[in-house]
Amino acid sequence: MPIRRPAAIAFAAGLVVLVGGTAGLLLTHHSTPALRPTAVSSAIALPAPTGPIVAPPQSADPAPVSKPVSLTIPLIGVKTNLITLGLAAGGAMQVPSTTTVAGWFTGSPRPGSIGSSIIVGHIDSTTGPGVFYRLDELKVGNEVFVKRTDGTTAEFRVTKVQTYLKDKFPTQTVYGPTPDAELRLITCGGAFDPATHHYLSNVVVYATEMT
Repeated sequence: MPIRRPAAIAFAAGLVVLVGGTAGLLLTHHSTPALRPTAVSSAIALPAPTGPIVAPPQSADPAPVSKPVSLTIPLIGVKTNLITLGLAAGGAMQVPSTTTVAGWFTGSPRPGSIGSSIIVGHIDSTTGPGVFYRLDELKVGNEVFVKRTDGTTAEFRVTKVQTYLKDKFPTQTVYGPTPDAELRLITCGGAFDPATHHYLSNVVVYATEMT
């Protein structure tokens, strides 16, 4: 598959990330290979949701569900194991150390529990497309499946796909509590800035559990 984005590291940071000089950095996808990083960085400072935007604890659910182990999105060919992501030093949210798998943030509800369950993945790297390379191709009504340790599968249907500039990221909308079981799939996208090796936007897929 031809790479439609620059072969550069994509940070799965579905959070408020301020990129300096945004107005001057809305660049096209032209950059020199020498400016591109050669590997995934696992030490990216990504602030995690805190305070009132944290979803209710797992014990608050009337019927707690098992931990997620894999993610399947048939339309875009995603079939990946899920690693667990916690908090890094300094309170930042961890991101996957490889572009080939996605990760579930343990500070969010388990998929199928009440609240916004957060799964993040990289878009690409210098070696090619990442696990969420085609995430922005999803449309309303597409299906997403999360398998859990007890063998059950939570089935979700996409309700919205949005792209946000990182300095305009709607934290409360993405991470805030919800009255039902929902899923958020997050990666990077939009224009790429070769000077900082960052994408300037985040792609967020919203999905609700099918009942």
